[in-house]
Amino acid sequence: MKIDKLKTPTVALGTWAWGDIGESGNGYFGSSITQAGLEELADKAHAAGFSLWDTAIVYGMGRSETVLGEVLKRFARSGYQLSTKFTPQAAGTGGDPVADMLEQSLARLGTDYIDLYWIHNPADVARWTPHLIPLLKSGKVNHVGVSNHNLSEIKLADRILGEAGFRVEAVQNHYSLLYRSSEQAGILDYCRNHGVPFFAYMVLEQGALSGKYSPENPLPEGSSRAETYNGILPQLKALTDKLALIGQSQGVAAPDVATAWAIAKGATPIIGVTKPRHVDGLTRAGSLTLTSGDIAELEALADAANVNTRGWWEKEMRV
Repeated sequence: MKIDKLKTPTVALGTWAWGDIGESGNGYFGSSITQAGLEELADKAHAAGFSLWDTAIVYGMGRSETVLGEVLKRFARSGYQLSTKFTPQAAGTGGDPVADMLEQSLARLGTDYIDLYWIHNPADVARWTPHLIPLLKSGKVNHVGVSNHNLSEIKLADRILGEAGFRVEAVQNHYSLLYRSSEQAGILDYCRNHGVPFFAYMVLEQGALSGKYSPENPLPEGSSRAETYNGILPQLKALTDKLALIGQSQGVAAPDVATAWAIAKGATPIIGVTKPRHVDGLTRAGSLTLTSGDIAELEALADAANVNTRGWWEKEMRV
């Protein structure tokens, strides 16, 4: 049984890109990553106090979990938190697919418990949510959350867990300046009113809001994110220019401002990290204060861009 309250960081560390094989054109990101580079990154993150690592079995179909488990061997298990997910669309055919997938994650991550375990997508809330209860009782999972669920699905999952004395302890959805569906659907307000941490993924829209990319310098050719974002980079220029301008006035970079926006909105951003220097940005973002005017102007520019960055795996949150 869990005995501690979920410790929610200001920023969580995302490892979706760690599921790529490290060569451009293979996977979503086309990022160049090496074991040594990731170990240096982990050392820097650990020293800076960032301790929650978010992954999933479907990030490279086990590769992200395996690489993360290898990298984190250098630290005591009590020195970091692990967040991973059960994805119904990848479920096996055994008697308890949730427990089976958890066991695979535990083996790859080299641990005997997960700090925060998620139902990744709401294929069937009534079917899959009850499977979390024995995992909580066994101690193999300390806390549970739901990801990509709309408000009615969050409430249903919470009712199911509540019947056994547990609750939905976290919500994780796509949330960025360009995609505020969870806010518009009332999910952020629900989380705030019920003391449920809201984790935001794709805050930087896979790098499109980092200020690094432009029509002249597009995202890595052959990657899935290039297919998604390169065509809309011209529409994002006014927004990324404003992110950079606010950053320059405070001595930080454009992605730091986008991350600070999410924090200011009450979210815990999950920021993908592949290089040690990314940790510096997270530190800057955590100490950055945006004015209400900054936030309003950024959101107006985001609305004016008039783009839809909803992922193919996501459904609209407003129902």
